[in-house]
Amino acid sequence: MNEGEKKVVSKMISIYCRSKHNQKNELCIECKSLNNYALQRLERCPFGDDKPTCGTCTIHCYKRDMRKRIKEVMRFSGPRMLFAHPIEAIRHFNRERKRKK
Repeated sequence: MNEGEKKVVSKMISIYCRSKHNQKNELCIECKSLNNYALQRLERCPFGDDKPTCGTCTIHCYKRDMRKRIKEVMRFSGPRMLFAHPIEAIRHFNRERKRKK
């Protein structure tokens, strides 16, 4: 369920952690907890496989502090995804564009 979204969010957190916390191979403790929380939220998403991207979702399933952290990660990592993981980024943006229609 939501395997594509799980990959994208994990990659975004990885990009963020590598840049902001100077981590090479592993996530720092803070980013690891955010990643686990995000994956848990995706697993429990009521939309299932029809889940929209977080930016277009009508339900906010993150706690306030976690929502703030994931927004920061997404704002930072979103543009960088085009260079680091272009195929995943294009798929993600395409899903969001289709959902808005």
